[in-house]
Amino acid sequence: MRTARFTLDPAFTTGEVNPRLFGSFVEHLGRCVYTGIFEPTHPTADPEGLRQDVLDLVRELGVTTLRYPGGNFVSGYRWEDSVGPVEDRPRRLDLAWRSTETNRFGLAEYISFLKKVGPQAEPMMAINLGTRGVAEALELQEYANHPAGTALSDLRAAHGDKDPFGIKVWCLGNEMDGPWQTGHKTAEEYGRIAAETARAMRQMDPSVELVACGSSSQSMPTFAEWEATVLAETYDLVDYISLHAYYEPQDGDLDSFLASAVDMESFIENVVATCDHVGARLKSQKKINLSFDEWNVWYTSRWHEIENSDARDWPEAPRLLEDNYSVLDAVVFGSLLIALLRHADRVTVACLAQLVNVIAPVMTEPGGPAWRQTTFFPFAQASRYGRGQVLDVRVDSPTYDTKKYGETDLLHATAVKADDGTVTVFAVNRSRTEPLPLEIALSGLALTQVTEHSVLADTDPDARNTLTDPDRVTPHPAKGTSLNDGTLTAVLEPLSWNVIRLA
Repeated sequence: MRTARFTLDPAFTTGEVNPRLFGSFVEHLGRCVYTGIFEPTHPTADPEGLRQDVLDLVRELGVTTLRYPGGNFVSGYRWEDSVGPVEDRPRRLDLAWRSTETNRFGLAEYISFLKKVGPQAEPMMAINLGTRGVAEALELQEYANHPAGTALSDLRAAHGDKDPFGIKVWCLGNEMDGPWQTGHKTAEEYGRIAAETARAMRQMDPSVELVACGSSSQSMPTFAEWEATVLAETYDLVDYISLHAYYEPQDGDLDSFLASAVDMESFIENVVATCDHVGARLKSQKKINLSFDEWNVWYTSRWHEIENSDARDWPEAPRLLEDNYSVLDAVVFGSLLIALLRHADRVTVACLAQLVNVIAPVMTEPGGPAWRQTTFFPFAQASRYGRGQVLDVRVDSPTYDTKKYGETDLLHATAVKADDGTVTVFAVNRSRTEPLPLEIALSGLALTQVTEHSVLADTDPDARNTLTDPDRVTPHPAKGTSLNDGTLTAVLEPLSWNVIRLA
């Protein structure tokens, strides 16, 4: 196998990592909330019904921002159902996931959960622009954020929350380009209501940060045209446009699946190009950043089998989208993280969808334990060590052929230089059968030692963590990695996620 190579030089950087890149997503879908983060009868539950075993894992995961309450759920969401005494909250039918929503967990409980995760955990609230509009958005903003002295801020205080929630980041709807969305709109219709809502919200608080809905995927027939039309209406009123992408193997094509980040990077670059084209046309100096606020490996084909069956009859918190991730999935997942970091100059918000049970890094059993999926480890390591300046990594790598993306590098990598001068390399070997020799030349970096080379790999690419074997897959140290005379040498195991820390 030919050696893969690249050079690290602090003179060549991509951008500073925004901590919001390590966000996640809590939707009222399946068991993400109920028996996920919230289970009052669980042995570890605190007085507010929050599972402390889950809280411990969420803190370990390193989540910063939490998008809530959806997702498709938000397009039927009535925020006033989720506040006030729990016993007075109504039960509602959720059209998005054909479930019954009890509203036992609501807005105040979400804010309480964030506070218990820690001071780094920031709210990111989605607004219903599917079945509701400007007036309801303003009511929610006033209830959540106004200090006191108005009907809705005083109502919040009467409900037990004297201090405002301080929500800074707001999503103007969710996937409004999708025909599956309750209240689906054309780009012209959505652009107009998003602009009206943004303008009104800024009248209440000019400092809010607003996310306009972009395309639900790059494969949407309206992709790029949607972004251009929406931004023509909202460019001076919003700060971000959203991207959503999920990946799974198609027809058993694992080689293309391993190259999923090729599509993700293309998606990012195409949205940036569209944003900048609109900005140029408007003669604006402003740059619209990207909020990649839904991303993950998701076996959507399994969901469609359930969606198209007669098995769902408005249950409470059904087991939906509970994908169990393998080592193969975790390597693809790590590569998607690398793609986000490589575009940290414009992707300044990202939300892993979702946090618990639903296509999630954390799994729980009702009344039982919580455990880490294979995807937990790349996210936790990236959140911990991927803070600082992203160095410009341009690989010289052996390649392989894929059906979807053509000739693709076996090595996918990035590196982040922390404020203390240490550097962390994140690297994936996409070869399913062969180790990949790696050589990194260090230029202008005062680094003298390898402090850690952690690997997530397994002789069985289908190995996974389960309720009965929760620690089957964990990272392990690599052997033989060295740094001599400004050159790092390593061998990346087949089908592996690697974290190499240098000091």
